[in-house]
Order: sequence, then structure tokens, then C-alpha cells
Amino acid sequence: MFKMFHGFHLVEAYHEWKRAHKTSKALSVTIKLIFCFAVLITLWCLPADVFGMEGLTVIEKRVIAIFLFATVMWILEAVPAWTTSMLIVGLLLFTASDSSLWFFKDAVSPEAYGTPVKYTSVLHSFADPIIMLFIGGFILAIAATKSGLDVMLARVMLKPFGTQSKYVLLGFIFVTGIFSMFLSNTATAAMMLTFLTPVLKALPADGKGKIALALSIPIAANVGGMATPIGTPPNAIVLKYLNDPNGLNLNIGFGEWMSFMLPFTVVILFISWIVLLKLFPFKQKTIELRIEGEAKKDWRSIVVYVTFAVTILLWIADKYTGVNSNVVAMLPVAIFPITGIITKRDLEEISWSVLWMVAGGFALGAALQETGLAAHMIESIPFSTWPPVVMVIGSGLICYAMANFISHTATATLLVPILAIAGMSMKEILLPIGGVSTLLIGVAIGSSLAMILPISTPPNALAHATGMIEQKDMVKTGVIMGAIGLSLGYLMLILLGTNGLI
Repeated sequence: MFKMFHGFHLVEAYHEWKRAHKTSKALSVTIKLIFCFAVLITLWCLPADVFGMEGLTVIEKRVIAIFLFATVMWILEAVPAWTTSMLIVGLLLFTASDSSLWFFKDAVSPEAYGTPVKYTSVLHSFADPIIMLFIGGFILAIAATKSGLDVMLARVMLKPFGTQSKYVLLGFIFVTGIFSMFLSNTATAAMMLTFLTPVLKALPADGKGKIALALSIPIAANVGGMATPIGTPPNAIVLKYLNDPNGLNLNIGFGEWMSFMLPFTVVILFISWIVLLKLFPFKQKTIELRIEGEAKKDWRSIVVYVTFAVTILLWIADKYTGVNSNVVAMLPVAIFPITGIITKRDLEEISWSVLWMVAGGFALGAALQETGLAAHMIESIPFSTWPPVVMVIGSGLICYAMANFISHTATATLLVPILAIAGMSMKEILLPIGGVSTLLIGVAIGSSLAMILPISTPPNALAHATGMIEQKDMVKTGVIMGAIGLSLGYLMLILLGTNGLI
């Protein structure tokens, strides 16, 4: 989803580096894959009683083996995360579904074999309403770039911040944050770094201000994505489980999510500005910005502007209009192709790997529920005896730690289904600290705030590639922003949850 975006060369350079890095470690990748498959086979062959859950069925044991195999694969990153998701889907379909291969249908009693997951449920993961929500967001982003709307908005929104260095920094933080609420974090970071490149070159070589500007882009891109359900995949994954009619059924809408996450995001963005100014003060007091490019003014561009505005308004007002946010996402999908704004070539720009990654996680969630493993875990694992504060804060810290080293989406995919199961059995116990929403939304916050290393997120890697940032600078700001963000995030969730506002 980057070829037509400003800064595509930065994303290409990043992916080339990753490919070269992986090629140079082919032996390491092979060893990782052998280890991961050894884990899968070992778990597959272990007796059921080893897992410590009485009455565990054959199918449930297979789902456990596949889930833990996915965990190891995502943590070690022997292959891209989305390819692991596709492998998981294949394993579930051929070994644990009601349409699995004949030799996986054990000749044991139905009670011992268990209930397989429906193959239709696994395949439906690719067309889950949340996937449609993402597709709508991607289509909007592509149309905004084709029409020049993104460049026009960037120029207009940066202009009020003037030429004083510290306010230009604030402008880049907030504009990047706003774009990442509706566009891919990676595309946003690439675009804003392109606008920033001539500025960085013009700043004094011995000044620290250029570090602040370069760091502002990944920080704002990561933080800004928290504000909306489409800002980053972990948000959508959390929202799916919060709103599951057969699960928690909290019915949190797009606008409702924004009502508490947008103010929180703005506060964190403002704090990041203060932190960057303190750590990396400017030597040059003024900065001249020149953003090239004009918005198109033909009738198709007007359609894009109007559709973009109407879609966002309908998303924000979904509770009042009664139109579900997933349905609203289909508005640009319906309008742009028929008007010729989006062509079949443009569909190649959609980040299908992100969608497949999320779909694989949803398939795992369906397997946990339909095989009865989720219910079995609630019965067997004494979640209700765990201290709620330890459960909530501990899960957030684990998520934050993991997401600094592996994909944010993979982290949420692994943790959210298990935490949703735990939340179902701890509803009453969690009420004093905000309820199940505190538990799950904390994971979304923790994943977005994980940005201490260049490998933590693509925006971090792109910013580090400018040569303006040393890893120690990224670690220092990342740790500070993580500590502040997690503390304020859980404080907000506990206050809102205990007062019945979520």
C-alpha cells in the first residue's frame, strides 16, 4: 500500500534492508523453522494429561499445539508474520475443522475426539466485518493520495504552527498523529519524513533539534494510531472481542472509541513534544517549511473530499445514526470504483498482508471458541483467584515488552483471545478497576506505545534510516513515553470504567 504514497522510496529501502538482513542469516532462519516445527510436533504428540486440563479432547489439544506454534513463530519471526497466519489457517482447516483430512479424524469416541471448528468459521475470518473496516480505511487512504488531499491537508495543518522551531516540531507531531488515525502508520511516517528531509538537511550539524524532528515522526505515528479503531490493527482486534455478540458484547462504536482515546492521544502527543524539547533542544530558532504539491480540483477529487468527510462524520456519529462503523467503511468502497477514482490497479496498493495477518488471528479465536477450548480454559485455569490489578497491569507490561520486539499485530493476536477468555471469567472481579475493557484496551495501548528500538515498528525503522537518530536516543525517548503512556492510559481506563463510561 505504498507505491503511490509520498516517501515510497523510504519504505522500499526499509524492505530491501530487511530482505538483505534475512538473506544473510539464512542458516539462522532454517534453525528457527526447525525449532518451531519441533515444538508443534512435540505438543501434537504429547499425551492430553500433560496439559493439566481434565477431559481435554483431541481437537482441543491440536488447537493448543497450533496456538503455541504460532506464538513461537511470531516471536522468533523466522518468516513474515502474515505467512505464519496463513500457515495457521491451513493447519486449522486440514487438521482441526469439520472438513479436515480423513486421517486426522481419529477413530475414537466422539467425546474424546471433541467438537471440530467449522471450516466456514475459519474462512469467514477473511471477510470479518473488522476486515471490511480496514479495507474501507485503505481505500480512503489511496483515494486521498491520488487526489492530493493528503499533501493539501499536511500543508494547511502545518501552516498555523509558524516558523519557530519548537512550534514546527509541535506541528509535525500533531499532523503526523492526525494522519495516522486514518492512514497506515508506515505510509504516514514515510510521507512526513519526505516533507521533513529538506528541513533536516538545513539544520545545524551540531544541533540536537534535528534528532527531535526525526524522532517526532515515529512517535506521533505510533501514538496517533491509538485514537481510532482503524488507526492500527491491535485496536480493531481488541474491538472485535469487546463487541463479540457471543462474548463480552460491550457494543463499543467507532465514535465511542474516539470519545476517550482521542483526548488521551492528544495528551500523549503534547507530552511527547515537551519530552523531545527537553531531551533535544533546538540550536536554530526558526525553520522554513516548503511542502510541494497541489490538491487536484477535478470532479473526481471533489467526490473524494466529500466522501472522505462524510465517511469520517458517519464513523464518529455511528451511535446516533445507527449505522455500524463496519458498514460505514463500505461507503468509499461503493463510491470510488463506480466513479473511476479507484481502479483494479489501485487494489494492489491495499496492505493485504496486514489483512491476512489479522484474519489468521481471528481464525485462531474462532478455533478457541468453537472447539470448546475457551470454556475448558475458564474451568481449568483459576483466573478468578488472580489479583485483578496484577492481571491488568501485568498483561499490559507483557504486551509492551513483546511488542517492542515482534509485530504489534502479532502481539495483540496472541494476547487478546486469551485475555478475552480470562475477562469472561473475571467480569465481577475486574469491576473495581474498570472492568474487562481496561484489560483488553490496555493491550492496544501497550502495543502502540512499544517503540524503543528501530525494529519495534516500521515508522521507527524509517526514521532511524535517516541517519539523524542513534539507537540510544530512540531507546531513551521510547522508555520515557512508554512509562508515561502506560501510566496515564491505565489511569484513564480505570476512571472511565469505574464510572460506567466505557
